[in-house]
Amino acid sequence: MLNGLTLGILVFLGFFQQGDGMDLAIAPYASLQWQEAGLFEIRYQQDTNTQTIVDRYLTQLDSGGKDPALQGIWLESAWSTLGSHQGNQPLSAASLTKIATTLAALEQWPLTHRFSTRVYTTGTVANGLVQGDLVIEAGGDPLFVWEEAIALGNALNQAGIRQIEGDLIIVGDFMMNYVAEPATSGDSLRLALDQRAWNDAIETQYQQMSPRPSRPQVAIAGKILTRQALPDGATLVLSHQSLTLADILKQMNLYSNNAVAEAIAQNLNGGPAMGTDIAQSLNIPTSEIQLINGSGLGVENKISPRAAVAMLQAIDSKLQGQPFTVFDLLPIAGQDRGGTVNNRTIPPGIAFKTGTLNQVSALAGVMPTQTQGNVWFAIINNGTWDVSGYRQQQDQLLQTLSEQWPVIPPVDSTQKSPPDYFGNPERIQGN
Repeated sequence: MLNGLTLGILVFLGFFQQGDGMDLAIAPYASLQWQEAGLFEIRYQQDTNTQTIVDRYLTQLDSGGKDPALQGIWLESAWSTLGSHQGNQPLSAASLTKIATTLAALEQWPLTHRFSTRVYTTGTVANGLVQGDLVIEAGGDPLFVWEEAIALGNALNQAGIRQIEGDLIIVGDFMMNYVAEPATSGDSLRLALDQRAWNDAIETQYQQMSPRPSRPQVAIAGKILTRQALPDGATLVLSHQSLTLADILKQMNLYSNNAVAEAIAQNLNGGPAMGTDIAQSLNIPTSEIQLINGSGLGVENKISPRAAVAMLQAIDSKLQGQPFTVFDLLPIAGQDRGGTVNNRTIPPGIAFKTGTLNQVSALAGVMPTQTQGNVWFAIINNGTWDVSGYRQQQDQLLQTLSEQWPVIPPVDSTQKSPPDYFGNPERIQGN
């Protein structure tokens, strides 16, 4: 057992190390020397009141016909595991998989990273006519949508291009409107570039743009072709920059967008490799992070509650010293609107990620509290086809917990910098 002086020294050193960038929340998964065994025990001792709340929650599930063996919970502060149930049991986690995708993206790129889509022409240009082809070189942008294409069309007009005599050539894995098929995405781009070909879907998005831009007019006479390399003699005309990675991840998590998540995962060698790499980096058994993709579609994506928490903590640790925190990348109850925030009664100020399949409902995130600091949580429900019921009970559990640990809402992330928007022409540069 540790005496009071020894414990005080350890607590002091813990705060000192945390300030130097060591995230103590990941400590459970690091190997510890025997001399640290006392601290290990303290780190894992449960909070009696919190465990009682967790047990009551499980009893309510059981009385409603939901098998406790198919449920998992993990609650953790910086200093202790506050409550748990099957914390190391991998369960179908649905879109909690996007937490892994978020972490993997942060390992690959800075949050300020932008994906470039480059535009080339072949042949000569005279009087607005390209006597050759228009070439689009994909750069991995997972959020290239109608508004971005409209802005690109206007930029081409400003560059003096209004008609393409040849083909529209797509190079690489160009993705538009969440469709990961280059030829189909190329056809959508052709429609968006010429307002005379617009359908109702494009017109609807155009009417919602603010400020509303000009209507582009770039007619393409030829076919949609796909290639893996730029054609000889291609001349760079424009470079389109995506939203920042921070904005992309926020949108992905807010709307739980499967196509965006999968596009990011494919840039990172796919879900299985991503899950293995994360488990190894956090020193978690690979059985606790089993991924088949980056989106969470499919019950084969399995994550343990404590692994979900560890990944959230790793994201927060990764961002230390930057003008971002984990709260900038997840939906926040009471601040964000739309997407997975709708129809939830989660206490304001809690950042969270949802996961939903037919017989899966999951919720993980962080509660910024007055007395416990950040409290990290993961609730994974499997088994019964009752997503609505699971959600109500998850929200009630968080409400009960927030009564014993008052939540301090974080600073509204939209106040940190002027928000970007879809179709922003300032993200397009001429050659």
